[in-house]
Amino acid sequence: MLTKRALLSAIVAFGCAMPAVNAASAQSYPTRPITIVIPFPAGGNNDVVARFLADRLSASFRQPIVIENRPGGAGGTVGTAAVASAAPDGHTLLLSSPGPLVVAPAIYKRLGYDPAKNFVPIATTFSIPQMLVVNPELPVKSIQEFVAYAKANPGKINFASPGYGTQPHLLGEMFRLMAGINIVHIPYKGPALAVTDLLAGQVQMYFETIGVLLPHIQAGKLRALAMADDVRHPQLAEVPTTAENGFPKLQATYWSGILAPAGTPTSIVEKLNAAINDNLKSPELQASLAKLGATAKIGSPQDFAAFMAAERQKWSEVANAANIKAE
Repeated sequence: MLTKRALLSAIVAFGCAMPAVNAASAQSYPTRPITIVIPFPAGGNNDVVARFLADRLSASFRQPIVIENRPGGAGGTVGTAAVASAAPDGHTLLLSSPGPLVVAPAIYKRLGYDPAKNFVPIATTFSIPQMLVVNPELPVKSIQEFVAYAKANPGKINFASPGYGTQPHLLGEMFRLMAGINIVHIPYKGPALAVTDLLAGQVQMYFETIGVLLPHIQAGKLRALAMADDVRHPQLAEVPTTAENGFPKLQATYWSGILAPAGTPTSIVEKLNAAINDNLKSPELQASLAKLGATAKIGSPQDFAAFMAAERQKWSEVANAANIKAE
């Protein structure tokens, strides 16, 4: 009986001590430089936010913030897996877009990590709506006209993507399934090559973010059919949404968020979330994001977790329906 009482007392004492330990972790954090891993080559949209946050957080935390671009694998999975296996102390973080977190799990059987189990969400950073464009030689000016043309010319329209299993690929497949049309997917190695062939008429249709497409739309070299969103974009206010065109579920945003390895103390996650959200409100950063067609996406770790869960379910359903799988 005495042994049981002693054990119970120890358990209670341990439970009472944990909040204090957790609070102490946040108070002393960080104790050394923080590395933010971006699992893609340098020069992407994530870098704009990463560099800004690195400067601001370094000043706030009085520790250097190192940005490490670590590309490789299927859609950024190499860098993502490296962070999943890092120490859960808040000194190694992941800054990622949808690919490794919600798209790759729907397509690849072996990732080397489980996005839902091996990471704790900290904060979202920004989002950019995808949009549907066509080569202007295609005789259509709306989604309805596109669907009618595609049905009259089955298999004759090619749609580009920046790679097999990317978000634009799955969005194109979602459109194909919803509209009941026969269009052919042509994957490229990145958006630059896809846009080049779209401008040349080698492919006729493409879903991509507004920041990539806007200069070509303004120059009259591409025709915008719809924003894949439920609200119009201020930079292309004349372009209707997919919802307005009768496809309310045909929506997707390119987003970015910061995560830590699972097991990172809650107090550290909350400290990082508060600091990141505070810096996302900066007019300077918001102006930089606006040039990309992006907006800051501010929320709690719980908001981010719920958002990713919904995104994983959405793209898994599309991948299964379109039979998109890879080893």
